[in-house]
Amino acid sequence: MAAKRLKIAVLDDYQHASEKHFAKFKDQHEIVYFPDTLLPYNGPDTPQSVKDELVKRLEPFNVISTVRERTPFPAELVNRLPNLQLLMTQARRNLSLDLDAFKARGIPVATAVHVHATDENAVESTVEHIVTMILALARNIAADDAAMKAGLWQTGLCTSLSGKTLGIIGLGRLGGAAARILHIGFGMKIIAWSQNLTQEAADEQAVHFNLPVTTSTGEKTFKVVSREELFSTSDVVSLNYVLSDRTRGFITSKDFDLMKPSAFFHNTSRGPLVNEQDLLNTLKAGKIRGAALDVFWQEPLPVDSEWRSSEWGKNGRSHLLITPHTGYVEEMAINGFYEQATRDLQAWIEGKELPLRLV
Repeated sequence: MAAKRLKIAVLDDYQHASEKHFAKFKDQHEIVYFPDTLLPYNGPDTPQSVKDELVKRLEPFNVISTVRERTPFPAELVNRLPNLQLLMTQARRNLSLDLDAFKARGIPVATAVHVHATDENAVESTVEHIVTMILALARNIAADDAAMKAGLWQTGLCTSLSGKTLGIIGLGRLGGAAARILHIGFGMKIIAWSQNLTQEAADEQAVHFNLPVTTSTGEKTFKVVSREELFSTSDVVSLNYVLSDRTRGFITSKDFDLMKPSAFFHNTSRGPLVNEQDLLNTLKAGKIRGAALDVFWQEPLPVDSEWRSSEWGKNGRSHLLITPHTGYVEEMAINGFYEQATRDLQAWIEGKELPLRLV
């Protein structure tokens, strides 16, 4: 049974998009917004002082609204929040939540999911971001913009992707959709690899994305190759993979050393999929043309992070394009999440059964 007057915490809303949605509860309940993310309560390596600080912040609240994965909720944290009665989160897959711990305490976890457009040509926000980052890096957009604003004119050459080879690591919903756009729009050849990917499955993905199984030249539209061939022959390597214990840090210098000096590396999935130091060393040495990253090993990215340097692309270093994990941070999607969350909260307060989106 919900407390008569609830204490509600809204976490990790960097853009303050939630406030207009939760405003309807402010007269009957106490709402506190925490737009700054504390260091995550994330396993034995987390200092006890960090854990205690997060517990101190969250302990008073009956309801917590969190943005997917920005604040992990392992069992140890869940069990230190005695007043918690409801957790609201976003997206169907959220591996940062210990659902067994919530279940053991009888705390429902309500999940708001993004409702995608049904038009056959519509794509997800993250797919738009994948394609945009790949094109912007190759065309030198960010560097040219910075140079122009500094009073300079043409300072370098861009790279055409037309007819080049795109290597997709993880030919799933996002990787496949991006591959389709770059294949149709720019004539890029698509090769793919993942730990369990077969040519039969790749052919099925081609059909799913309304592409022929083979091209006019008789080659597979989505051609499965070895890991070594993908890294050594691709002009762009795009990582679209789910982070797990098996895949954490599985992209290493062994892979980067295979890449062509003219090639680009792209990651909008999760930072910890890649060995961070190996990628840094590769880019500092200018071994590849450049990288585009939307995700990092620590988020938010520390102010003094090497990734924030203005020296990328200079003195032999590779070019680097970075964005602050905004692949899915699109206004309709984020507002849609909060609309669903507040409807769920109202239903829960009224004692109604939550929708089947409940995890």
